[in-house]
Amino acid sequence: MSDQLKISAEKRTEFGKGAARRIRRADKIPAVLYGHGTDPIHVTLPGHETLLALRASNAVLTLNVEGDEHLALAKDVQRDPIKRVIEHVDLVIVRRGEKVVVDVPVHVEGEAGPETVVTVDHATLSVEAEALHIPETFVVSVEGAEAGTQILAGQVELPSGVTLVTDAEALVVNVTQAISEEALEAELAEAEAEAGIEHEESDAAAEGAEGEAAEGEAAEADAEEKTEEA
Repeated sequence: MSDQLKISAEKRTEFGKGAARRIRRADKIPAVLYGHGTDPIHVTLPGHETLLALRASNAVLTLNVEGDEHLALAKDVQRDPIKRVIEHVDLVIVRRGEKVVVDVPVHVEGEAGPETVVTVDHATLSVEAEALHIPETFVVSVEGAEAGTQILAGQVELPSGVTLVTDAEALVVNVTQAISEEALEAELAEAEAEAGIEHEESDAAAEGAEGEAAEGEAAEADAEEKTEEA
């Protein structure tokens, strides 16, 4: 279920890229808190505590903003694509008992049948759940599944009180027959032929062919010479 940790936040009055860089250098994270008709509150969060709290998706935090407490759902966490550090967080104010729509990750476990390939078509499922009881993941087992097995969104087991928002017919996991190396090469050759791709003969193959031709010519000349001598 969703994490609910208490974090002290500070209101911020400086904005822009320069201010954000200064905040991050101080091991803090710029964030904005909004929802329920309130004006957005721009805050600064402690870096290490926030990083730990947001390890789980859809974390719910209890924010103490200079004496005022707010329950907040981490709606959007922006990370540096290289360093993976948190650059900014969008937080939505929620109420106890309130239901929210969130995307929950799908975790596939188990080993499918021999010579099969397991493909995850939907890595998350959109559901409606109580803000303080959001599932961390949905577990889908493919143990022993044969080629041709398909698991749809409506077949994924959901906890009590959680309602599926994603189309029930959406394909989540697909188990197919693994293609052999020979079949893969044949398909590749067919595709290249249709595309008009021709492979140039390699130097080694060309040299081999030239050598064989030279040997053939020599043998033929030898035979002619013996015929003349006879």
